[in-house]
Amino acid sequence: MRLAITKSLSPGARLGKNIHNERGHILLCEGLTLTQKMIDRLVSLNIPFVYIQDPRTDDIIPMPPVSGKLRREAINTIETTFQDMKDKINLDASFTIEQASVKFTQIVRSIMKELKSNKELMTLLADVYTYDDYIFTHSFNVTLYTLAIGMELNINEKNLEILGLGAILHDVGKMLVPLDILRKPGKLTEQEFEQIQKHADYGFHLIKNIHTVSLIVANCAYQHHERLDGSGYPRGIKGDEIHYFCKIIAVADVFDAVTSNRVYRKAMLPHEGLEVLYAGVGKKFDNTIIEAFRRAVAIYPNGLSVELNDGRKGVVCAQNEGIGDRPLIRILEENGEQIKEPYEVDMNKNLHLLIMKCLNIQEPA
Repeated sequence: MRLAITKSLSPGARLGKNIHNERGHILLCEGLTLTQKMIDRLVSLNIPFVYIQDPRTDDIIPMPPVSGKLRREAINTIETTFQDMKDKINLDASFTIEQASVKFTQIVRSIMKELKSNKELMTLLADVYTYDDYIFTHSFNVTLYTLAIGMELNINEKNLEILGLGAILHDVGKMLVPLDILRKPGKLTEQEFEQIQKHADYGFHLIKNIHTVSLIVANCAYQHHERLDGSGYPRGIKGDEIHYFCKIIAVADVFDAVTSNRVYRKAMLPHEGLEVLYAGVGKKFDNTIIEAFRRAVAIYPNGLSVELNDGRKGVVCAQNEGIGDRPLIRILEENGEQIKEPYEVDMNKNLHLLIMKCLNIQEPA
């Protein structure tokens, strides 16, 4: 199957994978022939990409990094906890998080177990979900990316649990920011941006006095927007003043933010998100962390249509473990013409090959 940009779809395309809501209920079934009304509905639900059927690529089946059951359980726990503390203040709100910390720790352990058993490079485009509230989904996604990075960096299991808990709770302070500001589609005013920035401080104070949670977790909420050059917030600290775990979460946080559809910006593809990170190497982000991220994540996910530097076009069909930007490509077109017998090339064995661009599904490949 092939990954398609939703806005580029034409009526008649057949859906390659089920589309779920966050509760795991199927909204649209695999094999369904899409109408324009359905496509418009997918766009309105902020679903940037879907998989469609293609006889030449139907054996390409992207695998999610964790099970749907674990995903639903995790997001439901995040949502329930965050919503429960939203209208509470000080000790009451902290107590809600404290009560949930055992569940969160168990979720982190379950994610670690599933990631370790899954040898595929991670991509969150393997399954298509709608979501009701970005914060809950984002917190889960950032936890996945953060743990994948931490495992690639060989962080020990005890510290991985702390790191994962810090990732789950990194944005908890946003529950104390007015909803109309969080969901504002246009540019924020200076005063509104100051309100957004306060979520780091709010999160720190909600977590810091919880005795069952490491103080490092509170610092993850406090420092995940700090940058190496001191350009971040809320304190503008730099370099080694920033906890290493916060530097990891910062990379995961930015990547998920730019590769997710937001009310004010369309989603980037993974390779575009990586370019954003590389633009900040040494200034905003730690290069060692970004390199670990690149090894752990499928930069060009299976099913993506691409064009190579020699003009050939095809679809990413498999990944090389630990090399997220050198996948295997199934060639479908040469010299501007479809070929009768597609074949595969391994970019890691053909180092002269480069992916020049990713193609809309409307373009022949």
